Amino acid sequence: MIEGVDVLPPIGVFPFLLELIPPYEGDELYIYCNFAPIVHTYNPYTPMATILVAFDTLEEGFERLSQAHTLIRPPHGGDFTPEELRELIPEADVLCSVFDIPIPAELIALGKRLRLIANYAVGYNNIDIEYARTHGITVTNTPHSVIVPTAELALALLLNCTRRVCELDRLVRREPGVKVSLSRIDRLGWLLQGKRIGIVGYGNIGEAVAERCRAFGMQVLYYKRHRLAPEVEQAKELTYRPLEDILRESDVISLHTPYSPATHHLIGARELALMPQHAILINTARGAVVDEAALVEALRSGQIAAAGLDVFEHNDLPLPALSELDNVVMTPHVGTQTRDSRLMMTAEMTENVLRFLEGRTDISRVV
Repeated sequence: MIEGVDVLPPIGVFPFLLELIPPYEGDELYIYCNFAPIVHTYNPYTPMATILVAFDTLEEGFERLSQAHTLIRPPHGGDFTPEELRELIPEADVLCSVFDIPIPAELIALGKRLRLIANYAVGYNNIDIEYARTHGITVTNTPHSVIVPTAELALALLLNCTRRVCELDRLVRREPGVKVSLSRIDRLGWLLQGKRIGIVGYGNIGEAVAERCRAFGMQVLYYKRHRLAPEVEQAKELTYRPLEDILRESDVISLHTPYSPATHHLIGARELALMPQHAILINTARGAVVDEAALVEALRSGQIAAAGLDVFEHNDLPLPALSELDNVVMTPHVGTQTRDSRLMMTAEMTENVLRFLEGRTDISRVV
């Protein structure tokens, strides 16, 4: 042991300390030091693990893993292919996955050393959760870092619908150099102030949307499986409504429920028929929560006024009919597509990994 230092990582972790120690001959060299990464305190008794990152994202933040463990990442600019994942996963103790890369039972089964799947998303329906559960594999997600960006996108879609931004943008671009003249009653939008928004799935993101809508002067109705306490409703200026009532009474419906067999087609033809004809549907949750074919028909027939969609039922590929409609605004599943969000998600995911490897239980655990 080298005097004056008291933590045990492999020398490759802290190469800058080489100059502090005398020459050494041997197979492996370990040094002892006090070292604390930006947030997480390194535990010297945590065995080194092999961490396989299935996806590409910003470089920043992953040094917290590579300082103490073996990190396998794809070349910058692309994700690992399914074939590459099958080849690499047998050596992995941890798999870092993302919402748009399927992690089926067949892949998990190849991970003979696999103990943790850390998902880089709040949703986790890309993972065979039941297989992981029955084989003792922990699954975590990143529920906190996605709250604000997803809520902001829901508001962006809503404002786009109410003020017909994309529709008017297309109109201005249609004939460059020609002034667009609208009559005073042509392509009218409407204000958010004084309207009712119905939050279906009042979790963290739903709450963040509600707070922002109140700032616009909207009344907030909400629906969730377990109603909040009366004092919480009063403090947050919320009004509870059962699902059918919230659909009938709201000017805007914003969906924030997780996907499960119980929420598959939660909004279908019957539910859309309950909504007022001036109503707007916003979906930043999961595509299959909505029966997309029924939504197309409701938009086409004027059953509802408009929709703002960031997610789609069939592998996030919208039905072609949606592209033909002026009363729908679409984004390609970009709820967290900001630099700030990516860095926060990396920090939350890596914290889950480091805490898990230390044997801690204070992680964002799904199973």
